[in-house]
Amino acid sequence: MPTSAPLPPAAPVPAAPAPLPHGPFALLNDEPVAESAADLLGAGRAARQLAGLLVASRGSTPFTLAVDAGWGMGKSSLMRLVDADLAHAPDVHTVWYNAWTSTGADALEGLIKSVLMRFDRRVLRRGLARVSERRALLRAARALTTVVAGPLGVAGLVDELWKSLSVDSQARNEMRGAIGALVQEWSDNAENRPRRLLVVFIDDLDRCSEETVLAVCEAVKVYLDVPGLAFMIGCDRSAMGPNGLLRDLSPAGSAFMEKIFQTSYRIPAPDNHGVKDYIRWCARTAGIEPLLDDALVDLLVQRSDRNPRRIKRLVNGFVLEATLNPVWRDFGPDAVIRTLLLQYFYPDFYRMMTGPSGTVDGDVVAEFRTYREVRRTLLSAAAAPVPIREHDAVRTFLASYDLPTPEQLGGAGEAVLAALERQLPTEFPALVTNPAFTSLVDELTARPDADRLLQRLREGPQGAGGEPTRMSREWAPMWQSLPDVQGDGYATGFGPPLAWPGGEPYPGVGGYGQQQPAHPVPPQPAPAARQQPPSPYGQAGYPVPGPQGGYDYPPPMQDPVYPPQMQQAGYPQQGRGYQGPLRHVLWVDDQPDRKAVVRTVLESAGAQVTHVESSADAVHALRTRTPDLLISDISRGRDHTAGFAMVERLKEDGHYSGPVVFFTIRRSPEREERAAALGASLTNNAQELTDLVLTALRERDRSEAP
Repeated sequence: MPTSAPLPPAAPVPAAPAPLPHGPFALLNDEPVAESAADLLGAGRAARQLAGLLVASRGSTPFTLAVDAGWGMGKSSLMRLVDADLAHAPDVHTVWYNAWTSTGADALEGLIKSVLMRFDRRVLRRGLARVSERRALLRAARALTTVVAGPLGVAGLVDELWKSLSVDSQARNEMRGAIGALVQEWSDNAENRPRRLLVVFIDDLDRCSEETVLAVCEAVKVYLDVPGLAFMIGCDRSAMGPNGLLRDLSPAGSAFMEKIFQTSYRIPAPDNHGVKDYIRWCARTAGIEPLLDDALVDLLVQRSDRNPRRIKRLVNGFVLEATLNPVWRDFGPDAVIRTLLLQYFYPDFYRMMTGPSGTVDGDVVAEFRTYREVRRTLLSAAAAPVPIREHDAVRTFLASYDLPTPEQLGGAGEAVLAALERQLPTEFPALVTNPAFTSLVDELTARPDADRLLQRLREGPQGAGGEPTRMSREWAPMWQSLPDVQGDGYATGFGPPLAWPGGEPYPGVGGYGQQQPAHPVPPQPAPAARQQPPSPYGQAGYPVPGPQGGYDYPPPMQDPVYPPQMQQAGYPQQGRGYQGPLRHVLWVDDQPDRKAVVRTVLESAGAQVTHVESSADAVHALRTRTPDLLISDISRGRDHTAGFAMVERLKEDGHYSGPVVFFTIRRSPEREERAAALGASLTNNAQELTDLVLTALRERDRSEAP
């Protein structure tokens, strides 16, 4: 009797992946509060009163109420709480419309359809029948297929009604009356009961373009201004004023905007006690409550302007920094928060503070503080002459910018200051008169470890080679709150300071607490300084003048001094912002890793990139191939005009005449003027760099078009 073949052995069932370890931290969301139980800032009381006013004012409809507040101050939360309270009111219905989800004229159609969708199906059918009967031309073409069509649902009826009301200008003129009749029939539908009220919430209007804002206002005032409808619009009125979003609005348009809002409620900033409770709740939810003492809570109250969204943003930033950035293991939570305040509220200064070539001597914070003292001296000298010999610091600071210092400072003080500020970063003159900024910088530099902190922010954490570092005892409250940590709780291995408890080392990272890594990484020697072979172009990066006064160019180098993998990093896929032919960009920068944003921008544009680090190598690259765009730094080493000198010589020698963009951390009026004199652009902003790159590539396409 035949037997069946043996079954193959069952495949082993793959083991389920081990759950990821988790630490004590969590991130906060930015969703608006939707129920009173989650209200932590006292908005519930105002919401109940506003809801009561809306219900009591149903006989005064139509009207529009603006909920006015700045960014992140709780407009959406207040409106959501009002909506929740109105759910308990008899014969009151609500509809939400987010203006930010529409663009231009679509906003008018979207808002009107959102309102019509709240009506009963039979009301919509009768309304569509009335419109069709009044329009004889439509009756033959559409009446038999729409009015009689019973299967049409609410959405289909709304679409047909909109088509009928917007078919031409005459129908638009009749739209308000038709919608008014619909609303009246709907609101009077219940006998022996109050009129129905429909409250329309419109959110995020201040985030929209001018075209969208005017379309929404047109819908509210021209077509939906009928009894039975009330509008509550969340917006920042200052953003929609003459100096805000609609700053170019005509006088007639401004008057039209004023007619939209019959009244407005300005959300007040929460009191200090409520904000402190809110900060502690955020800290408790995120898991950092042990680290926020009363002094840091007071700091957040003051520096956040009592703005709930800013508070959440700072707490989330703290969680990410403390979890992922090993710099902070040496400094503690106070340093994290003060640095985040600089990063969030003064991003241009923060980029200079932590980036390359931010200042002449590498410390932009020291430069700013010295500038503040020098400025004070120069301005006071205008009122009373001051012997300059009494101010050696002023003389030294001015000399570093090649500015002469007169023996007596009199009326020349302001002129010297003006000349100085032309060489300083463009942000300095505005920041020096900002007390919030200056006090924050003073507080940060008052730390006993301020110099070491600023150095770490510029150069990165110690211990990157695997050698252990010891965590600052400022983190002790966090470790003491973790039940699984043994010993004193101070990590000795290199890695994130607080992401994982001591008993759960994260894969690939050293252990924490007193626990050592399972496979310690031996300390690696620091990489030797990169040795460049002598350049045949001389120290300035250009050929040395020959005996006849010309320039003796050597033969092309067979082995360029820059790494082969950096010579031509092509990016064949075209970016979303540029769809032209493949273009070649020459990028000159001696610190490419510190300005990785340039490579990111060029990659997104789909450009083929040749990177070199010196002017000499740029000359060689240009002899090999002429790029469509040249991007260059300005400072290299202690030469703070190297990029300018390179472009000047390239143009003089005829090696390159195309577009040039200088990307630099330090942006000053003098640098901008010098770049403009060369016909080049200058920026320190990634978005502006993207725009300049795309513009240059598109101009190249147009110039080559037949």
